[in-house]
Order: sequence, then C-alpha cells, then structure tokens
Amino acid sequence: MNGAYTRGVAAILFAAFVWGTTGTAATFAPDVGALAIGAAAMGIGGLAQALMAAGGILRSRQLLRARWPLLWAGAISVMIYPLAFYASMRMAGVTVGTVISIGSAPLFSALIEYVLDRTGLTRRWAIGAGIGLTGIVMICMAERGFEAGIGSDTSISLGVSLGLIAGLTYALYSWSARKLMMGGLRSSVAMGATFGLGGLLLLPVLLITGGPFLASWTNAAVGLYMAAIPMFLGYVCFGYGLARVPASMATVITLLEPVVAAILGVLIVGERLPPAGWIGVGMVVGCLMIITMPAVRRKPPHGKGGLRLNP
Repeated sequence: MNGAYTRGVAAILFAAFVWGTTGTAATFAPDVGALAIGAAAMGIGGLAQALMAAGGILRSRQLLRARWPLLWAGAISVMIYPLAFYASMRMAGVTVGTVISIGSAPLFSALIEYVLDRTGLTRRWAIGAGIGLTGIVMICMAERGFEAGIGSDTSISLGVSLGLIAGLTYALYSWSARKLMMGGLRSSVAMGATFGLGGLLLLPVLLITGGPFLASWTNAAVGLYMAAIPMFLGYVCFGYGLARVPASMATVITLLEPVVAAILGVLIVGERLPPAGWIGVGMVVGCLMIITMPAVRRKPPHGKGGLRLNP
C-alpha cells in the first residue's frame, strides 16, 4: 500500500511538471500560432487517449449515448480550453497566462457545482476565492506596470480574459467528466470519450492553422512534444496517480504546475515579474491550497464523552 501510494504521488508530480512546461515549450515555435499549438496539443493528445480507451468506449456506447449532453458539454470545453490557454500565454506571458488559467479553475468549479448541482458555497471557499482574486489582480497590475516586452496593456488584458475563459472551460470539462464517471462510466472511458470527441472538434482548427508545424523540424518537434508528453502521457500518469492517491491530495500536488511555469518563464523565456507579481502568484497558490485541502476534524475534548465541536 505504501509503495502504491508513493508511485501514485510520483506519477502526479510528473504530470504536474510536464503540464508546467507547455508554455515554455510553445515559445520555441514562435512562428506557430497559439491556435495551432492548442489544436495540436489537445487535439492529437485527445485522440490518443480515445484510442487507448477505444475498447471501453465501444462497450459503453449505449451509456455514452444516454449521457450525450454531458459528453458534448465536456468535448466543446476541451476544444475551447487549449485555444484560450495558449493564446492567453502568448498575449500575457507564460507566467501570467498559466497562473490565471490554473488559478481560476477551482473558483469556476465551485460556481459550476453551486449553480448546476446546488452545492453550497462554504466560508472557506469565500475566503480562498477572495485571496485568489486579489492575487490575480496583483499579477495583472504588476505585469501592466513592468516593461516585460510581452505586449501592450490591451494585449495583456485580452490575455488575462482568455486565461479566465481557459479556467472556466477547464472547470466545465472536469465537471462533466466527473458526472459521467458518477453515472457508471470508468474514468478511462469518460476521459477518453470526452477528450477524443474534443480532439475531433479541434482537427479542423489544426488543418487550417497547422501549416507552420511543417516549416521546420523545431516547430514539428514542439507539436509532437506537446501532444505526446504533457497532453497524452501527462493525463495518463495523472489518472494512474488518482487511482492511488486521494483526490484532495492529488489536487494539491498539481499546484506544482503554475510554479514550474513561472520558474521556466523566468529562467528560459526571460520573463520578469516584479515582487508584487510574485506575491500575487503566491496568493493564487495559497487560494488553491485553502480550497482543496481537506478539512481537519476536531476531536471531542478529553473526558467530555460524545461532545463534538462544529468546525
């Protein structure tokens, strides 16, 4: 059991690390547009996931057909997410785009569950959301006030908006996939069907915008890396780890992703973020930890019998 847990943690750490490299990898193909990068990464990677789960998808086709609204909601979100995510990083920078996209997703997840599942919002969520939103504002203000050479104020503002769209669609396809699993589908089938259909929807975008991938070996290598490592192998490892580590712990471990993105953005891409921006990054990570860490149950005081204190 201990060995399985350790392997699960290692698999999730690997997934979070390779996810954090995507923005930096995309900068090595500057001639390839953000739409092409997103379509290649999630499109080819999603189709690979579907092929790996093809047998289960065929066996579960009746159940998938009965759940088609959830499947299509997830697939359309999978199509939109990478286009918004990579465009956000291209316009606002690797650090800002990644932190806002990843940092806003848990907030949108809670709102989706509140609206669609009638799940109440807790005081902890409100505190975490407030800290996270403050952090996002600090990142944006710091980036706007610093001459990073990324783009104009309008470009950065649009990048931030696209990052929020990425966070919303990330939360939506995660919610729909989870609902499919709760409806009786295996996780590999739910993820394979959602990402496979989303990959099919992205193929026309790739065909229209993907010409630059053929212009040089570097561009082609970037596209293959994005599809094979972060999108395919990363999600396979995450699923492997999720079967061995509690979901709350897995979510906390994936906070490594924006940290990796920020460090690589500074060390390799040459981005700079003022101290206020780094404080904002820390606040977003703190927001995620507040929201995702499991609540600690208080034990009744010694000698008080069955007396329990409400947390």
